[in-house]
Amino acid sequence: MTALLQSTSFLVMSDFRYLVARAIGLKGSQQKLAEAAGCSQQQISYLMKEAAGISAEMALKVERATDGLVSRHDLRPDLYGPAPTHQEGAA
Repeated sequence: MTALLQSTSFLVMSDFRYLVARAIGLKGSQQKLAEAAGCSQQQISYLMKEAAGISAEMALKVERATDGLVSRHDLRPDLYGPAPTHQEGAA
């Protein structure tokens, strides 16, 4: 699964919905993701239906809510760059 998320670093901003949907799947529902992220279910729904992008703050919340399985690096590579490799993280 990590390899899948690492391979999505090239996604354009509008494709963040794929990753938010993955986060919803990991948590079980929009409501459960919202609770884990400290936001409202309406905010998650907005991301899925209307938002043009995901904010840096929300990317961090999603990353924390999924214990890093959906990374801020994948959600906002324009801000956070590519996800560090195991070698980079260990240094």
